[in-house]
Amino acid sequence: MAKCIDRWLCVLLLALCAPVQAQLRLLTEDAPPMSFMREGEPSGLAVEVVRALLARTGDTGQIELMPWTRALYLAQQQEDIALFSTVRTAEREDRFQWVGPIVVGTTSFYSLKSRNLVIDTLAQAAASGPLALPKQWYTFETLSAKGFTNLYGVPSSKQMMTMLKHGRVNLIATEDLTLAGELAAVDLKPQDVTAHVPFMRSAYYIAFSPQTSVVRVVRWQRALQQMHEDGSLAAILKRWLPHAPMPPIAP
Repeated sequence: MAKCIDRWLCVLLLALCAPVQAQLRLLTEDAPPMSFMREGEPSGLAVEVVRALLARTGDTGQIELMPWTRALYLAQQQEDIALFSTVRTAEREDRFQWVGPIVVGTTSFYSLKSRNLVIDTLAQAAASGPLALPKQWYTFETLSAKGFTNLYGVPSSKQMMTMLKHGRVNLIATEDLTLAGELAAVDLKPQDVTAHVPFMRSAYYIAFSPQTSVVRVVRWQRALQQMHEDGSLAAILKRWLPHAPMPPIAP
């Protein structure tokens, strides 16, 4: 009996002495329907998933919307920072610790329907004239690696869409998940554009800074797996993107 009491006292002391984990900074950008501001509060599919994971893990955190370039930089510099939703690529693999995927999407080229362009191959897209893309997007990295020399780097998705709307570029490349929101920012609709050559399947993750505790990252991944198993992740996807497929369960 005495040994049992001593054991529980040791456990209690360890719990009391354990360091309190810092509040997380959860960085995202304006990219409906994944993340955006609604009535002064962050909202969107990815925001809802992150809030559910905060509740399940017992962590505290502040969700902040900021330009993607700044968020990407901060998320590689300090501990207890997470960037979402981030496409996991080979180039980014070692820069972060990954929790996900939370959703999957398809990247295609798009042109204004009024231009009547016919583009059926990557080679045709590469020879089609200027193609606008935000410089910090994984798509820019990917197409550059494929030898595209017609990329026109811009600072934001809104500028990309503005250039398309006014005919300054022939093509853009973006995800089907965010297309409608990006077009709406410049008063366009999905029916105003033509999709060409789906060329990439992308998985979106929550990317934790490399300095963040591995224990915390594993706890988040386990909580996400629980959301898979109990159907809560599927319910969130159905509310925001009814036709999106369920992402796979990562180990």
